[in-house]
Amino acid sequence: MRGIIHILKRFLPPYKKYVSLAFIFNLLTAVLNVFSLATIIPILQVLFKVNTQTFEFIAWKGTDKAFIDVVLNNVNWYVTSLIETYGGSYTLMMLAIALIVMTLLKTASAYFGSYFIIPIRTGVVKDIRNNINDKILSLPLGFFSEERKGDILARISGDVNEVENSVMSSLDMLFKNPILIVIYLVTMTILSWQLTLFVLVVLPIMGFIMGRVGRNLKRSSFEAQNKWGELMSQVEETLSGLRIIKAFVAEDKISKRFHHGSNQFRRMSNRISRRQQLAHPMSELLGTITIAIVLWFGGSLILGNNSIIDAATFIYYLTIFYSIINPAKEFSRSAYAVQRGLASMERIDKILDAKNTITDPNVPIKLTFNKSINYKDVWFKYNNDWVIKGVNLTIEKGETVALVGQSGSGKSTMADILPRFYDIQKGGIFIDDTNIKDLKINELRSLMGNVNQDPILFNDTFYNNIAFGVKEASESQIIQAAKVANAHEFIMATEKGYLTNIGDRGGKLSGGQRQRISIARAILKNPEILILDEATSALDTDSERLVQEALDVLMKDRTTIIIAHRLSTIKNADKICVLKDGEIVESGKHETLYAQNGYYTKLCDMQGNLMTEESF
Repeated sequence: MRGIIHILKRFLPPYKKYVSLAFIFNLLTAVLNVFSLATIIPILQVLFKVNTQTFEFIAWKGTDKAFIDVVLNNVNWYVTSLIETYGGSYTLMMLAIALIVMTLLKTASAYFGSYFIIPIRTGVVKDIRNNINDKILSLPLGFFSEERKGDILARISGDVNEVENSVMSSLDMLFKNPILIVIYLVTMTILSWQLTLFVLVVLPIMGFIMGRVGRNLKRSSFEAQNKWGELMSQVEETLSGLRIIKAFVAEDKISKRFHHGSNQFRRMSNRISRRQQLAHPMSELLGTITIAIVLWFGGSLILGNNSIIDAATFIYYLTIFYSIINPAKEFSRSAYAVQRGLASMERIDKILDAKNTITDPNVPIKLTFNKSINYKDVWFKYNNDWVIKGVNLTIEKGETVALVGQSGSGKSTMADILPRFYDIQKGGIFIDDTNIKDLKINELRSLMGNVNQDPILFNDTFYNNIAFGVKEASESQIIQAAKVANAHEFIMATEKGYLTNIGDRGGKLSGGQRQRISIARAILKNPEILILDEATSALDTDSERLVQEALDVLMKDRTTIIIAHRLSTIKNADKICVLKDGEIVESGKHETLYAQNGYYTKLCDMQGNLMTEESF
């Protein structure tokens, strides 16, 4: 129960009003249920004529007798008066009407008890989903290199659904049943404390057995949810790599891998569901055994010479006890089902509790960029091996610097550590002599614009994709940005122009069109620092020409860092830095570097004629 209490303490505070109303109506339900069941006693007494005593009305105040004794005496006095005045048949009819009225009030209060649980349930699930989404947005990129995307999707979908279906759907039982159990136990204690003491010895045994099974279920559920995350990761990989799968005729291989994982998940689910289904028959059997034991013990008291309870009251006691069995079973069953939700919540908390190591400083320095960007003895590694090793680099404002080198030399990493997508381990990166770690992250990143090899577009309109990240942009500004990026013509050729949806990741567009939309977005942002990460390497010649024209306009009078493989993109750079194994081994202009006949010359010659625009 500690797990569910911890979840409720975390997520219930915004819904205190609903919690209070649900508690009040559930308490009222329990009290009304006790009084409605109490009509059994006079009904039995009338039917079987077992009450031959003479009763006199006792004043509600000014008596030494216990309140419950006064209540029972006056009820008996009223019933016997009705019998004497109107007869037994009329009395039964009035008792039946009283039972109907009490039941009506009880069911109405029970409905309102559940009515106010619903906004709590839906609200908590909404908050969990929002928290996961916000946490994903706040976490650094390094976190997601360790986690599978499919597994994260499984947590925000499958695990949250599991929390809703098990924990939140059990809220009604968790709020209502403890109240019913307490009220029933108080009533049973008033009727016969001896019997109730006996019951309190027997009932915990059932709870202990159910608790042992529930703990095993939680462990199995955690394993099953991890397996579900693996399956979701496989689906995500399949969707991302469908072209390669088909090209290599690997459908059967991928299918067998998924079927194997799916069968494992099925076996786990079968084991969990079977154990969960065991809860009801087990609680039914244990409840029946408990009732039989109480029936024997209470019957022995009645049959004895010194009976402490009469037959009619004992029937009422048994009715109350039977009523307590049902909420007790539901409570144990809900606690049993909650274990699956708690296992899912543990997986969700792996995201919610993840530490964000890239944060704003306590006292940020105001951002200025008037002079230069300086990498000073920068060292960086993702895991064990150093990717950047003691790099020193100065980029003057307005200068275009190209980073070249073979794959794995650290080019993209050099660009990623500038906007603090990752934090370096040694050295420092400075803008106008201010360490970027002393700046607000949002201010730092607002200084920069990115155009990547694989344009990141969203399943939205041209208009919203270009305006992405710019809070206030007029239609004329967006159109102008598209024109500068050579995108206006093909946008207007679509059915709805700028309001045309471009599909998932811009799937309705060609590679060159996607790239020009990405450039239009950067043009609209008008950043002081531009990062071009192989922006033209995946394009054909015609598309590259249009994209390069747009880039030339974008780069004009702007500090630019280019990561490129095409000579046409870097030969006019103010400075070319050649990286090898995380170190800058050469730097200078294209003509100077090539004349040195060093590593840069080797890279160029490996790709053929320098006067062509082939990759190198």
